[in-house]
Amino acid sequence: SVSEMASNKFKRMLNRELTHLSEMSRSGNQVSEYISNTFLDKQNDVEIPSPTQKDREKKKKQQLMTQISGVKKLMHSSSLNNTSISRFGVNTENEDHLAKELEDLNKWGLNIFNVAGYSHNRPLTCIMYAIFQERDLLKTFKISSDTFVTYMMTLEDHYHSDVAYHNSLHAADVAQSTHVLLSTPAL
Repeated sequence: SVSEMASNKFKRMLNRELTHLSEMSRSGNQVSEYISNTFLDKQNDVEIPSPTQKDREKKKKQQLMTQISGVKKLMHSSSLNNTSISRFGVNTENEDHLAKELEDLNKWGLNIFNVAGYSHNRPLTCIMYAIFQERDLLKTFKISSDTFVTYMMTLEDHYHSDVAYHNSLHAADVAQSTHVLLSTPAL
């Protein structure tokens, strides 16, 4: 049938992409395994090779040769530790209000503007931290909270707030919407 052909084609394409992703790095391998184990049928074995020592050395050399230009100075302290990470990944005196807003994390209609206000304009860090906590992804991928929050704050610092539809508020909204879509059962 046509749907079976389309499904098989999609599975082949996904298999190719997951194989490519797993060859990129150790974390790519972990992500591929997670996607494969979580979302694919067990009968569809995805070949996920582990990177060889030669591949790792080649990747290191490539990374040294490609320096990122335009990196801004950090707007936050990079010396976070697990004991200083707050409940939602951001320091706020409005934790109760933020908690009330984030009750709708798994639903359409979350007021991202209120989240931004209560999180001192850190909606992306706050939403992503809440999503990763909700989905238990920090434990799954063995990411420390301080590393994750530092990364998210650095990422958020590099968004330009004056660019409409391409700022951290929009990114947080897209992340939350994607979270809701991924949580929705298949039709």
